[in-house]
Amino acid sequence: MDGAIKLPKKLMLLGSGELGKEFVIAAQRLGNYIIAVDRYANAPAMQVADVAEVISMLSAEDLDRVVNKYQPDLIIPEIEAIRTEKLVEFEERGITVIPTAAATNYTMNRDRIRELAHHELGIRTAKYGYASTLEELIAVSAEIGFPNVVKPVMSSSGKGQSVVRENTEVETAWNYAIAGSRGDSQKVIVEEFIDFEIEITLLTIKQWNAPTIFCSPIGHRQERGDYQESWQPAAISSEKILEAEAIAKKVTDALGGAGIFGVEFFITTEEVIFSELSPRPHDTGMVTLISQNLNEFELHLRAVLGLPIPQIQQLGYAASAVILAEEKLDNVAFVGVETALQEVDVDIRLFGKPSAHPYRRMGVALAKGDSITDAREKATLAASKIKIIGNE
Repeated sequence: MDGAIKLPKKLMLLGSGELGKEFVIAAQRLGNYIIAVDRYANAPAMQVADVAEVISMLSAEDLDRVVNKYQPDLIIPEIEAIRTEKLVEFEERGITVIPTAAATNYTMNRDRIRELAHHELGIRTAKYGYASTLEELIAVSAEIGFPNVVKPVMSSSGKGQSVVRENTEVETAWNYAIAGSRGDSQKVIVEEFIDFEIEITLLTIKQWNAPTIFCSPIGHRQERGDYQESWQPAAISSEKILEAEAIAKKVTDALGGAGIFGVEFFITTEEVIFSELSPRPHDTGMVTLISQNLNEFELHLRAVLGLPIPQIQQLGYAASAVILAEEKLDNVAFVGVETALQEVDVDIRLFGKPSAHPYRRMGVALAKGDSITDAREKATLAASKIKIIGNE
C-alpha cells in the first residue's frame, strides 16, 4: 500500500451481513467497486454492492472461481466460516487480504487467538481449556470449575455460547455449542467465568503507514452470548483505558496488516482482561453510526485503503439497542418505525434480511442523550416500538 493511492479499488467482501452492508455503503461513497459474497441470496450487503455471488466459503473451488472471475484488489473477510488456507494462496498471488491472510487464519478460531495472546504474548486472559467430545468437556469443565462459559471455537455474534453453572448443564451446553458452531469445527472452548464490572469493545485501527489509533471504549450487554445493547463512551478509568490500548496494540501488532479490530475486554475492579478479538468492524460498534464523526465502517475503509484518519471525534453520549425477531418468518415487514423515530436524536437501521427466526438481529436503534443512561433508555425504547411481522 505504498505510493500514491488510486481509486476506485475492486473490493471483494466474504460475508455480506449487516456489518458488511454498512461497510459497502462507506466504500461506495468513495466510488469503489464491491463484490458481495455470501452463502445465501439477497444478504444485506448484496443489496448495496455492485455485484453479488452466492457460494460456500468453505469450498476451496468456489472461492477460486469467484476470485478468478473478478480479480479483486482486496479481499475483506466479514465472517469466520471461510476456507482460510485459500486466503494465503490469494495473498501469494498479490491480492491484499485484510488484515492479512495469516491474521485471518489466527482469528477465525478462538483457540488460535487465545493461544497467541496468552502463551506467545503473555497477556492475561480467562483460564481456559478445550474439548472435542462431550466426555472431554465434562472433564475440562470440572478442571476449570463452575460457573464457566462454553463457546464454539468458531462462531459469530455469540452463537452457541452459554454459561454453565453446574455439572448437570454441561451436556446441554455441548449440544448448544456444536449447533452454533460455524464451519466444520467440532471443538469448544471452556473459560472461567469472570466477575466483571463491565465488558468493553476497544475499536483498534491499525494503519499501513501511520500509528495505531483507538476509538473511545464501548460498553456492551449480552444475552445468549449475543450483544443486546452498546454504549459509548464506557465509564472506565483513564488508567484502565491506557492498559486496554496497550494490550490491543500488542495483539494487533502481532497480527499485522491494516484495518479495524474489535478487541473485547473484561474490566474488573482490579484488572483489564483480554477476552476476544475480531479483525473487522464489530457488532457492538454499530453505536458509532451515531456517536462519532467517522463510524467504524468508514474507519475500516480508510485504514484498508491507506487513506488518512486525521482525528476521531466522539460526539457525546450514545447507545445502540438491537431489534430482534421473535418468530420464524419467511418474508418480513416492520411496523412502528414512525413511532420509534418521533424522539429527538434517535435513528434506525433495518438490515434488510429476507427472513427471520427467533432472536435473529434484524435492525438496530441508535440514540444520543444527555447521559449514557438517557441514551440507553432512548435506544431501548425506540427498538421496543418496532415489531417484525410476516409480509403477506
